[in-house]
Amino acid sequence: MVRSEGREGQPGPAELDRILRTGPFYAALRTALAVRGLALHRVRHRLAQRGVRVGVTSLSYWQQGERRPQRPESLRAVTALEEVLELPAGALTRLLEPSARPAGTERPPARSYRSLVDVSDAVEELLAGLGGRADNGLHTLGHFERVQIGPARRLLRRDSSQLVRAHRDDVDRYLAIHQGERGCSTDGVTVRAGDNCRVGRVRRHHEAPIVVAELLFDVRLGAGDTYVFGYAFEDGDGGPCSEYVRGFSYAGGQYVLQIRFEEDALPVRCRRFSRVSVGAPPRDEEELTLSGRHRAVHLAEQTVRPGLLGIGWDWD
Repeated sequence: MVRSEGREGQPGPAELDRILRTGPFYAALRTALAVRGLALHRVRHRLAQRGVRVGVTSLSYWQQGERRPQRPESLRAVTALEEVLELPAGALTRLLEPSARPAGTERPPARSYRSLVDVSDAVEELLAGLGGRADNGLHTLGHFERVQIGPARRLLRRDSSQLVRAHRDDVDRYLAIHQGERGCSTDGVTVRAGDNCRVGRVRRHHEAPIVVAELLFDVRLGAGDTYVFGYAFEDGDGGPCSEYVRGFSYAGGQYVLQIRFEEDALPVRCRRFSRVSVGAPPRDEEELTLSGRHRAVHLAEQTVRPGLLGIGWDWD
């Protein structure tokens, strides 16, 4: 078959017409970007001129097939993309319909932390603003997390101590993500630096309960170097909390999670669980017993797997 091409090595209008008919979505978007000769930062700027805010990271994931636009604001962005890319109305949104997604035509979502939280578009937007990379150039070898639930059943504070190893040179920071409960005002979230780091830039999303904090190391790491540091988020806002979940990008590393409750606000039942992704049913459930003295429960995972791991509890 002869394929029509524009610039050398680039698809042309005929190829774009074909892929708009057949899909999949990510390939159609990528081809349209190539044919129009638009870089992602220019697309983001043109969308912003139309009142649509989308991060460069989100656009990159969409064109690579690592994520599909699903949230209402993301679908509105796709409609605006059709205008920016000079495509017929509905040319891209049609490819997002279930009937337009033949089995095996799109790659499965990447197992990034951003794909493991239900407000991933907001996370991507804030990370892009900080120049964030998918894994910060670091792999976590060990993570000890302590979560305090207050008398009003709200998440008050979470403390983290992490042991990491750099897998590339010139790493001097970590981007920590905090997701509050529904109704959380991100302006009230405080970031505290612990051992061996200090707080750099902090970005707050004012529609989703997301805060991203830059933690600056005391030294610059080279590939293979390990580092220990600690930090905390103080919250106390938002609605009652009934679970705490951590997303993992990679297999390997140890994780310990401890949840502590106030004496006058104890749950009636606690359990550990895992999930493959947000919205998936819980699995590997195991009952946990509150310790009498410290009013706490914990889980310890020797080798984490990609996905979600957490502790849930019932108040009544």
